[in-house]
Amino acid sequence: MKIELDVHTHTIASGHAFSTLQEMAQAAAGKGLKLLGITEHSSGIPGSCAPIYFRNLYVVPRQMYGIELLLGAEINILDTKGTLDMDEDYLKMLDIRIAGIHSLCYAQGTIEENTHGMVNAICNPYIHIISHPGDGTAKLLFEPVVQAAKEHHTLLEINNSSLRPNRHKTEARPNNLEILRLCKRYEVPVILGSDAHISFDIATYNFALELVNETEFPEELIMNASVKKFKEYLGMSSLNR
Repeated sequence: MKIELDVHTHTIASGHAFSTLQEMAQAAAGKGLKLLGITEHSSGIPGSCAPIYFRNLYVVPRQMYGIELLLGAEINILDTKGTLDMDEDYLKMLDIRIAGIHSLCYAQGTIEENTHGMVNAICNPYIHIISHPGDGTAKLLFEPVVQAAKEHHTLLEINNSSLRPNRHKTEARPNNLEILRLCKRYEVPVILGSDAHISFDIATYNFALELVNETEFPEELIMNASVKKFKEYLGMSSLNR
């Protein structure tokens, strides 16, 4: 499968990654990508970006080394209501908005309560992608999550990093298989995410693609293959979707 884009990556600005923005862009160009998303962690993650970082994104060129850049954030879902740790004024400043649950800043609930919060985040008109919903950080019911994603044109991510054996996320593999099977049944597109924290990992999808092959997931439902399809699905002619 051809790969044209990777939109979930982090630079040194996130506080626990190891390459600069320009190093990431150069690496993406070297891998033949057409589009790179750089989505720094929002402030709920210790050591990550202060809000002023996102306020200043306008200074960065959106074309670099022959590729297009989308600059945004991986925003934290904080609780079972789907509360985000970034307010609307800042959300409007971003090219791309990913939301995800991270153990460092999430108030756990029951599986039903967690699912309610996730669905609320999916329904948020600013959110384009849900990061690593299958990594096991919060117990979720995946069928309502997939159905909400279909209704609201929010992409669910199959996160390659969380599938790495050295991450010891034992629920990631079965959960992502379930997500893929449900998305296949309901004809819901997904996006593969490298979650690269160093330039060498950009567009690395080896573990995710194993699950894609195992489920015989349709290539036409994988949004990494076409920048045009990706943008059209998310309505990216408007910054607010």
